[in-house]
Amino acid sequence: MADRSTPVIVLFRRDLRIGDNGALSAAAESGKPVVALYLLDEESKGVRKVGAAGRWWLHHSLYALQRELRTAGTKLMLKQGNTPRLVAEAVEASGADAVFWNRRYDPAEAAVDAALKKRLRDQGLAAQSFDGALLHEPSLVKTGSGGFYKVYTPFWNALEQGLEPRDPIDPPRPIRGWEGDIAGLKLHELRLLPVKPDWSGGLFESWTPGEQGARRRLNDFIEENLSDYEERRDRPGVAGTSRLSPHLAFGEITPFQILAALRKAKGSGAAKFRKEVVWREFCSHLLFHNPNLRDRSFRPEFDGFAWRNDPKGLSAWQNGLTGYPIVDAGMRELWQTGWVQNRVRMIVASFLIKDLLVDWRTGEEWFWDTLVDADAANNPANWQWVAGSGADAAPYFRIFNPVLQGEKFDPEGDYVRRYVPELTGLPKRYLHRPWEAPDAVLEESGIKLGETYPRPIVDHGKARDRAMTVYRAMQSGKS
Repeated sequence: MADRSTPVIVLFRRDLRIGDNGALSAAAESGKPVVALYLLDEESKGVRKVGAAGRWWLHHSLYALQRELRTAGTKLMLKQGNTPRLVAEAVEASGADAVFWNRRYDPAEAAVDAALKKRLRDQGLAAQSFDGALLHEPSLVKTGSGGFYKVYTPFWNALEQGLEPRDPIDPPRPIRGWEGDIAGLKLHELRLLPVKPDWSGGLFESWTPGEQGARRRLNDFIEENLSDYEERRDRPGVAGTSRLSPHLAFGEITPFQILAALRKAKGSGAAKFRKEVVWREFCSHLLFHNPNLRDRSFRPEFDGFAWRNDPKGLSAWQNGLTGYPIVDAGMRELWQTGWVQNRVRMIVASFLIKDLLVDWRTGEEWFWDTLVDADAANNPANWQWVAGSGADAAPYFRIFNPVLQGEKFDPEGDYVRRYVPELTGLPKRYLHRPWEAPDAVLEESGIKLGETYPRPIVDHGKARDRAMTVYRAMQSGKS
Protein backbone atom coordinates (compact mmCIF):
# COMPACT_ATOMS: atom_id res chain seq x y z
CA MET A 1 0.00 0.00 0.00
CA ALA A 2 3.00 2.34 0.37
CA ASP A 3 3.55 2.51 -3.40
CA ARG A 4 1.15 5.17 -4.72
CA SER A 5 1.79 4.16 -8.33
CA THR A 6 0.29 0.68 -8.04
CA PRO A 7 -3.51 0.58 -8.29
CA VAL A 8 -6.10 -0.60 -5.81
CA ILE A 9 -9.04 -2.64 -7.05
CA VAL A 10 -12.51 -1.82 -5.72
CA LEU A 11 -15.07 -4.59 -6.21
CA PHE A 12 -18.70 -3.73 -6.86
CA ARG A 13 -21.52 -6.25 -6.41
CA ARG A 14 -24.75 -5.17 -4.71
CA ASP A 15 -23.32 -1.77 -3.76
CA LEU A 16 -23.90 0.18 -6.95
CA ARG A 17 -23.17 3.68 -5.66
CA ILE A 18 -20.31 6.08 -5.04
CA GLY A 19 -21.81 7.80 -1.99
CA ASP A 20 -21.40 6.13 1.42
CA ASN A 21 -19.17 3.57 -0.21
CA GLY A 22 -16.46 2.74 2.30
CA ALA A 23 -14.37 0.65 -0.09
CA LEU A 24 -14.38 3.30 -2.81
CA SER A 25 -13.66 6.14 -0.38
CA ALA A 26 -10.74 4.28 1.21
CA ALA A 27 -9.28 3.54 -2.20
CA ALA A 28 -9.62 7.17 -3.28
CA GLU A 29 -8.08 8.42 -0.04
CA SER A 30 -5.06 6.16 -0.53
CA GLY A 31 -3.99 8.33 -3.42
CA LYS A 32 -3.50 5.25 -5.58
CA PRO A 33 -5.09 4.75 -9.00
CA VAL A 34 -8.50 3.11 -8.62
CA VAL A 35 -9.65 0.11 -10.64
CA ALA A 36 -13.44 -0.05 -10.32
CA LEU A 37 -14.54 -3.60 -11.14
CA TYR A 38 -18.07 -5.01 -11.16
CA LEU A 39 -18.31 -8.78 -10.79
CA LEU A 40 -21.38 -10.78 -11.77
CA ASP A 41 -20.68 -14.08 -10.05
CA GLU A 42 -23.34 -16.73 -10.52
CA GLU A 43 -20.89 -19.63 -10.54
CA SER A 44 -19.59 -19.76 -6.97
CA LYS A 45 -21.15 -22.44 -4.78
CA GLY A 46 -24.48 -21.47 -3.25
CA VAL A 47 -24.66 -18.01 -4.86
CA ARG A 48 -28.18 -17.36 -6.08
CA LYS A 49 -28.71 -16.21 -9.65
CA VAL A 50 -30.40 -12.83 -9.96
CA GLY A 51 -34.06 -13.12 -10.99
CA ALA A 52 -35.43 -11.81 -14.29
CA ALA A 53 -36.82 -8.53 -12.94
CA GLY A 54 -33.70 -8.00 -10.89
CA ARG A 55 -31.55 -8.46 -13.99
CA TRP A 56 -33.46 -5.66 -15.72
CA TRP A 57 -32.79 -3.40 -12.73
CA LEU A 58 -29.15 -4.46 -12.56
CA HIS A 59 -28.54 -3.52 -16.19
CA HIS A 60 -29.86 0.01 -15.72
CA SER A 61 -28.20 0.44 -12.35
CA LEU A 62 -24.83 -0.51 -13.83
CA TYR A 63 -25.40 1.96 -16.68
CA ALA A 64 -26.06 4.68 -14.11
CA LEU A 65 -23.00 3.69 -12.05
CA GLN A 66 -20.78 3.81 -15.11
CA ARG A 67 -21.84 7.44 -15.68
CA GLU A 68 -21.34 8.38 -12.02
CA LEU A 69 -17.84 6.87 -11.90
CA ARG A 70 -16.87 8.43 -15.21
CA THR A 71 -17.86 11.85 -13.87
CA ALA A 72 -15.89 11.17 -10.67
CA GLY A 73 -12.73 10.31 -12.60
CA THR A 74 -12.61 6.59 -13.30
CA LYS A 75 -14.35 3.92 -15.33
CA LEU A 76 -16.29 0.80 -14.34
CA MET A 77 -15.06 -2.47 -15.78
CA LEU A 78 -17.36 -5.47 -16.00
CA LYS A 79 -16.60 -9.15 -15.58
CA GLN A 80 -18.74 -12.27 -15.27
CA GLY A 81 -17.76 -15.61 -13.77
CA ASN A 82 -16.10 -17.03 -10.67
CA THR A 83 -14.96 -14.39 -8.17
CA PRO A 84 -11.52 -15.84 -7.21
CA ARG A 85 -10.56 -16.32 -10.85
CA LEU A 86 -11.82 -12.89 -11.94
CA VAL A 87 -10.03 -11.08 -9.12
CA ALA A 88 -6.81 -12.99 -9.83
CA GLU A 89 -7.03 -11.96 -13.48
CA ALA A 90 -7.62 -8.32 -12.52
CA VAL A 91 -4.71 -8.29 -10.08
CA GLU A 92 -2.38 -9.76 -12.68
CA ALA A 93 -3.52 -7.39 -15.44
CA SER A 94 -3.35 -4.25 -13.31
CA GLY A 95 -0.46 -5.01 -10.97
CA ALA A 96 -2.68 -3.98 -8.05
CA ASP A 97 -1.37 -4.56 -4.54
CA ALA A 98 -4.72 -4.08 -2.77
CA VAL A 99 -8.35 -5.15 -3.19
CA PHE A 100 -11.19 -3.43 -1.31
CA TRP A 101 -14.89 -4.29 -1.18
CA ASN A 102 -18.03 -3.75 0.85
CA ARG A 103 -19.19 -6.66 2.96
CA ARG A 104 -21.95 -9.02 1.92
CA TYR A 105 -24.00 -11.02 4.43
CA ASP A 106 -25.72 -13.74 2.44
CA PRO A 107 -23.85 -16.78 3.84
CA ALA A 108 -22.81 -18.13 0.43
CA GLU A 109 -21.54 -14.73 -0.73
CA ALA A 110 -19.86 -14.06 2.61
CA ALA A 111 -18.04 -17.39 2.30
CA VAL A 112 -16.75 -16.41 -1.15
CA ASP A 113 -15.45 -13.11 0.23
CA ALA A 114 -13.86 -14.69 3.30
CA ALA A 115 -11.96 -17.15 1.12
CA LEU A 116 -10.96 -14.33 -1.22
CA LYS A 117 -9.60 -12.22 1.64
CA LYS A 118 -7.48 -15.11 2.94
CA ARG A 119 -6.16 -15.92 -0.50
CA LEU A 120 -5.16 -12.33 -1.24
CA ARG A 121 -3.47 -11.84 2.12
CA ASP A 122 -1.60 -15.11 1.73
CA GLN A 123 -0.22 -13.66 -1.52
CA GLY A 124 0.94 -10.56 0.31
CA LEU A 125 -1.75 -8.24 -1.00
CA ALA A 126 -3.83 -5.89 1.11
CA ALA A 127 -7.45 -7.04 1.33
CA GLN A 128 -9.99 -5.04 3.28
CA SER A 129 -13.78 -5.02 3.57
CA PHE A 130 -16.11 -2.27 4.74
CA ASP A 131 -19.65 -1.88 6.05
CA GLY A 132 -22.53 -0.27 4.17
CA ALA A 133 -25.30 -2.79 3.59
CA LEU A 134 -26.26 -3.18 7.27
CA LEU A 135 -26.28 -0.83 10.24
CA HIS A 136 -24.73 -3.43 12.55
CA GLU A 137 -22.56 -6.48 12.02
CA PRO A 138 -24.68 -9.65 12.54
CA SER A 139 -21.81 -11.41 14.29
CA LEU A 140 -21.71 -8.69 16.96
CA VAL A 141 -25.43 -8.28 17.76
CA LYS A 142 -26.20 -10.86 20.43
CA THR A 143 -28.79 -11.53 23.08
CA GLY A 144 -27.91 -11.51 26.77
CA SER A 145 -27.29 -15.25 26.57
CA GLY A 146 -24.96 -14.88 23.60
CA GLY A 147 -27.34 -16.11 20.91
CA PHE A 148 -28.97 -14.27 18.02
CA TYR A 149 -32.34 -12.56 18.10
CA LYS A 150 -35.33 -14.55 16.86
CA VAL A 151 -37.99 -11.99 17.77
CA TYR A 152 -38.13 -8.53 16.26
CA THR A 153 -39.12 -6.36 19.23
CA PRO A 154 -36.13 -7.30 21.44
CA PHE A 155 -33.92 -6.88 18.37
CA TRP A 156 -35.33 -3.40 17.78
CA ASN A 157 -34.91 -2.47 21.43
CA ALA A 158 -31.31 -3.68 21.46
CA LEU A 159 -30.41 -1.59 18.43
CA GLU A 160 -32.25 1.49 19.69
CA GLN A 161 -30.46 1.28 23.03
CA GLY A 162 -27.08 0.80 21.39
CA LEU A 163 -24.86 3.18 19.48
CA GLU A 164 -26.45 5.48 16.93
CA PRO A 165 -25.45 4.35 13.42
CA ARG A 166 -22.57 6.25 11.89
CA ASP A 167 -23.05 9.19 9.54
CA PRO A 168 -22.91 8.39 5.82
CA ILE A 169 -19.71 9.07 3.88
CA ASP A 170 -19.71 11.71 1.14
CA PRO A 171 -18.82 10.56 -2.38
CA PRO A 172 -15.10 10.75 -3.11
CA ARG A 173 -14.38 13.38 -5.76
CA PRO A 174 -12.22 13.35 -7.69
CA ILE A 175 -11.09 9.73 -7.98
CA ARG A 176 -7.68 9.02 -9.46
CA GLY A 177 -8.52 6.63 -12.23
CA TRP A 178 -6.26 3.85 -13.46
CA GLU A 179 -5.21 4.50 -17.05
CA GLY A 180 -4.83 0.85 -18.01
CA ASP A 181 -7.49 -1.62 -19.07
CA ILE A 182 -8.66 -5.07 -18.03
CA ALA A 183 -10.20 -7.50 -20.47
CA GLY A 184 -13.86 -7.39 -19.61
CA LEU A 185 -17.33 -7.16 -21.05
CA LYS A 186 -19.53 -4.41 -22.39
CA LEU A 187 -22.76 -3.95 -20.49
CA HIS A 188 -24.95 -5.54 -23.15
CA GLU A 189 -22.71 -8.63 -23.11
CA LEU A 190 -23.91 -9.46 -19.59
CA ARG A 191 -27.26 -10.27 -21.25
CA LEU A 192 -29.35 -8.88 -18.42
CA LEU A 193 -32.27 -7.44 -20.40
CA PRO A 194 -35.32 -9.45 -21.53
CA VAL A 195 -35.66 -10.14 -25.24
CA LYS A 196 -38.30 -11.87 -27.36
CA PRO A 197 -40.49 -10.82 -25.67
CA ASP A 198 -39.34 -7.65 -23.97
CA TRP A 199 -41.79 -7.45 -21.06
CA SER A 200 -40.07 -4.55 -19.31
CA GLY A 201 -42.25 -1.65 -20.49
CA GLY A 202 -44.09 -1.36 -17.19
CA LEU A 203 -40.80 -1.37 -15.29
CA PHE A 204 -39.52 1.54 -17.38
CA GLU A 205 -42.66 3.50 -16.53
CA SER A 206 -42.38 2.78 -12.81
CA TRP A 207 -38.71 3.11 -11.88
CA THR A 208 -35.48 5.04 -12.26
CA PRO A 209 -32.66 2.67 -11.27
CA GLY A 210 -29.39 4.15 -10.07
CA GLU A 211 -27.97 6.24 -7.25
CA GLN A 212 -29.54 9.49 -8.41
CA GLY A 213 -32.92 7.78 -8.71
CA ALA A 214 -32.51 6.49 -5.15
CA ARG A 215 -31.70 9.94 -3.79
CA ARG A 216 -34.69 11.47 -5.56
CA ARG A 217 -36.94 8.70 -4.28
CA LEU A 218 -35.80 9.29 -0.69
CA ASN A 219 -36.19 13.07 -0.93
CA ASP A 220 -39.64 12.82 -2.50
CA PHE A 221 -40.77 10.34 0.12
CA ILE A 222 -39.64 12.53 3.00
CA GLU A 223 -41.14 15.68 1.53
CA GLU A 224 -44.43 14.24 0.30
CA ASN A 225 -45.31 11.02 2.14
CA LEU A 226 -43.37 10.62 5.37
CA SER A 227 -45.69 12.68 7.55
CA ASP A 228 -48.65 10.42 6.64
CA TYR A 229 -46.64 7.23 6.35
CA GLU A 230 -48.09 5.50 9.42
CA GLU A 231 -51.67 6.05 8.21
CA ARG A 232 -51.16 5.50 4.47
CA ARG A 233 -48.57 2.72 4.30
CA ASP A 234 -51.26 0.01 4.19
CA ARG A 235 -53.32 1.70 1.45
CA PRO A 236 -52.31 0.31 -1.95
CA GLY A 237 -54.43 2.81 -3.85
CA VAL A 238 -52.31 5.78 -2.70
CA ALA A 239 -48.62 6.65 -2.80
CA GLY A 240 -48.01 5.85 0.84
CA THR A 241 -44.75 3.90 0.93
CA SER A 242 -41.14 4.85 0.19
CA ARG A 243 -40.57 2.46 -2.75
CA LEU A 244 -36.90 2.47 -1.74
CA SER A 245 -36.66 -1.31 -1.52
CA PRO A 246 -35.10 -1.99 -4.95
CA HIS A 247 -32.60 0.82 -4.44
CA LEU A 248 -31.63 -0.80 -1.13
CA ALA A 249 -31.52 -4.26 -2.66
CA PHE A 250 -28.91 -3.15 -5.20
CA GLY A 251 -27.03 -0.92 -2.80
CA GLU A 252 -27.78 2.34 -4.62
CA ILE A 253 -28.54 3.80 -1.21
CA THR A 254 -27.59 2.64 2.29
CA PRO A 255 -29.57 2.41 5.52
CA PHE A 256 -27.07 4.90 6.99
CA GLN A 257 -28.12 7.47 4.40
CA ILE A 258 -31.80 6.81 5.06
CA LEU A 259 -31.52 7.11 8.84
CA ALA A 260 -29.44 10.27 8.52
CA ALA A 261 -32.23 11.82 6.44
CA LEU A 262 -34.86 10.63 8.93
CA ARG A 263 -33.08 12.36 11.82
CA LYS A 264 -34.09 15.68 10.34
CA ALA A 265 -37.75 14.63 10.15
CA LYS A 266 -40.27 14.67 12.97
CA GLY A 267 -43.48 12.86 13.78
CA SER A 268 -44.77 9.32 14.00
CA GLY A 269 -44.14 8.67 10.29
CA ALA A 270 -40.38 8.95 10.72
CA ALA A 271 -40.42 6.70 13.78
CA LYS A 272 -42.52 4.07 12.00
CA PHE A 273 -40.35 4.10 8.91
CA ARG A 274 -37.22 3.72 11.01
CA LYS A 275 -38.73 0.50 12.38
CA GLU A 276 -39.26 -0.75 8.83
CA VAL A 277 -35.59 -0.11 8.03
CA VAL A 278 -34.64 -2.10 11.12
CA TRP A 279 -37.02 -4.93 10.10
CA ARG A 280 -34.93 -5.25 6.94
CA GLU A 281 -31.88 -5.44 9.18
CA PHE A 282 -33.55 -8.14 11.30
CA CYS A 283 -34.19 -10.29 8.22
CA SER A 284 -30.55 -10.01 7.17
CA HIS A 285 -29.38 -11.06 10.63
CA LEU A 286 -31.73 -14.07 10.45
CA LEU A 287 -30.22 -15.15 7.14
CA PHE A 288 -26.68 -14.64 8.41
CA HIS A 289 -27.34 -17.10 11.25
CA ASN A 290 -29.57 -19.43 9.17
CA PRO A 291 -27.97 -20.10 5.77
CA ASN A 292 -30.87 -22.35 4.70
CA LEU A 293 -33.56 -19.74 5.31
CA ARG A 294 -34.91 -19.94 1.75
CA ASP A 295 -34.87 -23.74 1.59
CA ARG A 296 -35.87 -24.89 5.05
CA SER A 297 -38.56 -23.81 7.51
CA PHE A 298 -37.10 -21.94 10.45
CA ARG A 299 -39.48 -23.86 12.73
CA PRO A 300 -38.70 -27.59 12.37
CA GLU A 301 -42.29 -28.64 13.05
CA PHE A 302 -43.16 -27.34 9.57
CA ASP A 303 -40.93 -29.95 7.94
CA GLY A 304 -43.85 -32.35 7.87
CA PHE A 305 -46.50 -29.85 6.77
CA ALA A 306 -49.01 -31.31 4.27
CA TRP A 307 -48.55 -28.88 1.37
CA ARG A 308 -50.76 -29.41 -1.69
CA ASN A 309 -49.67 -29.77 -5.29
CA ASP A 310 -52.05 -27.41 -7.11
CA PRO A 311 -50.69 -26.42 -10.55
CA LYS A 312 -53.96 -24.81 -11.67
CA GLY A 313 -54.31 -22.80 -8.49
CA LEU A 314 -50.68 -21.72 -8.67
CA SER A 315 -51.08 -20.61 -12.29
CA ALA A 316 -54.22 -18.64 -11.46
CA TRP A 317 -52.38 -16.93 -8.60
CA GLN A 318 -49.33 -16.12 -10.72
CA ASN A 319 -51.46 -14.61 -13.47
CA GLY A 320 -53.87 -12.67 -11.26
CA LEU A 321 -56.89 -14.81 -12.12
CA THR A 322 -57.99 -16.13 -8.72
CA GLY A 323 -61.37 -14.39 -8.74
CA TYR A 324 -60.44 -12.36 -5.66
CA PRO A 325 -59.89 -8.79 -6.91
CA ILE A 326 -57.36 -7.60 -4.31
CA VAL A 327 -55.24 -10.73 -4.88
CA ASP A 328 -55.45 -10.40 -8.64
CA ALA A 329 -54.61 -6.70 -8.53
CA GLY A 330 -51.50 -7.44 -6.49
CA MET A 331 -50.26 -10.18 -8.79
CA ARG A 332 -50.86 -8.03 -11.86
CA GLU A 333 -49.08 -5.09 -10.25
CA LEU A 334 -46.15 -7.44 -9.67
CA TRP A 335 -46.10 -8.56 -13.30
CA GLN A 336 -46.44 -5.05 -14.69
CA THR A 337 -44.14 -3.10 -12.37
CA GLY A 338 -41.89 -5.67 -10.66
CA TRP A 339 -43.15 -4.56 -7.26
CA VAL A 340 -46.10 -5.05 -4.92
CA GLN A 341 -47.31 -2.74 -2.16
CA ASN A 342 -46.42 -4.11 1.29
CA ARG A 343 -49.95 -4.82 2.60
CA VAL A 344 -50.84 -6.55 -0.65
CA ARG A 345 -47.71 -8.69 -0.44
CA MET A 346 -49.07 -10.17 2.77
CA ILE A 347 -52.51 -10.68 1.25
CA VAL A 348 -51.29 -12.51 -1.85
CA ALA A 349 -48.82 -14.58 0.17
CA SER A 350 -51.51 -15.59 2.64
CA PHE A 351 -53.79 -16.59 -0.22
CA LEU A 352 -51.20 -18.87 -1.81
CA ILE A 353 -50.07 -20.44 1.44
CA LYS A 354 -53.29 -20.71 3.37
CA ASP A 355 -56.16 -20.63 0.88
CA LEU A 356 -54.37 -22.88 -1.61
CA LEU A 357 -51.97 -24.64 0.82
CA VAL A 358 -49.12 -24.24 -1.67
CA ASP A 359 -45.62 -24.42 -0.16
CA TRP A 360 -44.28 -20.97 0.78
CA ARG A 361 -41.05 -21.81 -1.07
CA THR A 362 -42.99 -21.82 -4.34
CA GLY A 363 -44.17 -18.27 -3.69
CA GLU A 364 -40.72 -17.19 -2.60
CA GLU A 365 -39.24 -18.45 -5.88
CA TRP A 366 -41.87 -16.58 -7.90
CA PHE A 367 -41.22 -13.35 -6.04
CA TRP A 368 -37.47 -13.82 -6.43
CA ASP A 369 -37.88 -13.93 -10.21
CA THR A 370 -40.49 -11.19 -10.61
CA LEU A 371 -39.60 -8.57 -7.96
CA VAL A 372 -37.16 -5.78 -8.77
CA ASP A 373 -36.43 -5.60 -5.04
CA ALA A 374 -35.88 -9.34 -4.53
CA ASP A 375 -33.59 -9.63 -1.52
CA ALA A 376 -31.88 -12.79 -0.31
CA ALA A 377 -32.93 -12.13 3.30
CA ASN A 378 -36.21 -10.22 3.11
CA ASN A 379 -37.81 -12.50 0.56
CA PRO A 380 -37.65 -15.83 2.46
CA ALA A 381 -37.97 -14.23 5.90
CA ASN A 382 -41.21 -12.49 4.96
CA TRP A 383 -42.67 -15.53 3.21
CA GLN A 384 -41.90 -17.60 6.29
CA TRP A 385 -43.44 -14.89 8.46
CA VAL A 386 -46.75 -15.23 6.60
CA ALA A 387 -46.57 -19.03 6.60
CA GLY A 388 -45.99 -19.10 10.35
CA SER A 389 -42.84 -21.15 9.89
CA GLY A 390 -40.34 -18.34 10.45
CA ALA A 391 -38.79 -16.39 13.29
CA ASP A 392 -41.20 -13.97 14.97
CA ALA A 393 -43.80 -15.33 12.57
CA ALA A 394 -47.48 -14.52 12.29
CA PRO A 395 -49.50 -17.15 14.19
CA TYR A 396 -50.73 -19.98 12.00
CA PHE A 397 -54.36 -19.04 12.62
CA ARG A 398 -53.86 -15.59 11.08
CA ILE A 399 -55.42 -16.13 7.68
CA PHE A 400 -56.22 -13.02 5.67
CA ASN A 401 -59.74 -12.78 4.28
CA PRO A 402 -59.10 -11.31 0.82
CA VAL A 403 -62.54 -9.70 0.65
CA LEU A 404 -62.31 -7.95 4.01
CA GLN A 405 -58.71 -6.96 3.36
CA GLY A 406 -59.70 -5.39 0.07
CA GLU A 407 -62.64 -3.51 1.58
CA LYS A 408 -60.56 -2.25 4.48
CA PHE A 409 -57.41 -1.16 2.66
CA ASP A 410 -58.79 -0.34 -0.79
CA PRO A 411 -62.20 1.00 0.25
CA GLU A 412 -62.75 3.14 -2.85
CA GLY A 413 -61.42 0.44 -5.15
CA ASP A 414 -58.79 2.66 -6.78
CA TYR A 415 -56.14 -0.04 -6.62
CA VAL A 416 -58.32 -2.84 -7.96
CA ARG A 417 -59.66 -0.68 -10.79
CA ARG A 418 -56.11 0.26 -11.79
CA TYR A 419 -54.87 -3.32 -12.13
CA VAL A 420 -58.11 -5.23 -12.81
CA PRO A 421 -59.71 -2.93 -15.36
CA GLU A 422 -62.39 -5.44 -16.35
CA LEU A 423 -64.05 -4.63 -13.00
CA THR A 424 -63.93 -0.85 -13.48
CA GLY A 425 -67.67 -0.45 -14.00
CA LEU A 426 -68.68 -2.49 -10.94
CA PRO A 427 -70.17 -0.47 -8.06
CA LYS A 428 -67.94 -0.11 -5.01
CA ARG A 429 -70.33 -2.23 -2.97
CA TYR A 430 -69.49 -5.31 -5.05
CA LEU A 431 -65.99 -4.51 -6.25
CA HIS A 432 -64.22 -6.84 -3.81
CA ARG A 433 -66.92 -9.53 -4.06
CA PRO A 434 -68.16 -9.48 -7.66
CA TRP A 435 -69.75 -12.95 -7.38
CA GLU A 436 -72.33 -11.43 -5.01
CA ALA A 437 -73.44 -8.78 -7.48
CA PRO A 438 -76.92 -9.30 -8.96
CA ASP A 439 -77.06 -10.39 -12.58
CA ALA A 440 -78.46 -7.02 -13.62
CA VAL A 441 -75.55 -5.19 -12.00
CA LEU A 442 -73.01 -7.49 -13.64
CA GLU A 443 -74.67 -7.06 -17.02
CA GLU A 444 -74.76 -3.28 -16.68
CA SER A 445 -71.06 -3.33 -15.71
CA GLY A 446 -70.15 -5.46 -18.73
CA ILE A 447 -68.99 -8.39 -16.62
CA LYS A 448 -69.59 -12.06 -17.32
CA LEU A 449 -68.26 -14.10 -14.42
CA GLY A 450 -66.30 -17.04 -15.69
CA GLU A 451 -65.67 -15.27 -18.99
CA THR A 452 -64.51 -11.67 -18.62
CA TYR A 453 -63.46 -12.22 -15.00
CA PRO A 454 -63.06 -15.56 -13.19
CA ARG A 455 -65.20 -16.85 -10.40
CA PRO A 456 -63.25 -17.51 -7.15
CA ILE A 457 -61.03 -20.55 -7.56
CA VAL A 458 -61.71 -21.49 -3.91
CA ASP A 459 -64.34 -20.62 -1.35
CA HIS A 460 -62.36 -18.65 1.23
CA GLY A 461 -64.42 -19.88 4.18
CA LYS A 462 -63.91 -23.53 3.25
CA ALA A 463 -60.27 -22.93 2.38
CA ARG A 464 -59.72 -21.33 5.78
CA ASP A 465 -61.27 -24.32 7.55
CA ARG A 466 -59.10 -26.68 5.49
CA ALA A 467 -55.97 -24.72 6.35
CA MET A 468 -56.82 -24.69 10.05
CA THR A 469 -57.28 -28.45 9.98
CA VAL A 470 -53.87 -28.99 8.39
CA TYR A 471 -52.15 -26.53 10.71
CA ARG A 472 -53.69 -28.11 13.80
CA ALA A 473 -52.68 -31.57 12.58
CA MET A 474 -49.12 -30.29 12.24
CA GLN A 475 -49.25 -28.79 15.73
CA SER A 476 -50.38 -32.12 17.16
CA GLY A 477 -47.77 -34.04 15.17
CA LYS A 478 -50.33 -35.89 13.02
CA SER A 479 -49.54 -34.35 9.64
